[in-house]
Amino acid sequence: MASPLNLIHPLLLLLISTVRSSTLPEVHDILAVFDLPVGILPDAVKSYTLSDTGDFTVTLESTCYVHFDDQLVYYDDQIKGKLSKGSVTDVSGIQAKKLFIWVSVTGMKVDEGDGTVVFYVGALSEKLPAKLFETVPRCGKKVGMRSAVVDAIGDYYLLGGC
Repeated sequence: MASPLNLIHPLLLLLISTVRSSTLPEVHDILAVFDLPVGILPDAVKSYTLSDTGDFTVTLESTCYVHFDDQLVYYDDQIKGKLSKGSVTDVSGIQAKKLFIWVSVTGMKVDEGDGTVVFYVGALSEKLPAKLFETVPRCGKKVGMRSAVVDAIGDYYLLGGC
């Protein structure tokens, strides 16, 4: 029978090695600790800071675009906000394209009851399926050609084209 001391020893070694190497947990792991989906941030994270109060700054390698189903999202090279269990508030550095304009995302909240993530744009909000954010998305340097063409055609008709 295994002694409780035998289980403590490996955990203690892991803790000591983490402290010695001074490595921070990966930022997507931090999101999971706060009950947030890992896919709300792209893969190109260069560094991050997180205060005891939940204030954070994430620095990306560069600005980027990500498609979530039919939603196009732009990430600035620096994203800021405040983390709490199941939500992010005071967000800056993330924009979503709605019709033909870019709107700033100001907050996000997980709604476990219906399996969605609610995105706030000022006083307005939109729910998207949490499944869209289960995996960390790849950063794209440019808006996809298909999306750009579809958006241009849509913009043309919205602005009174034929």
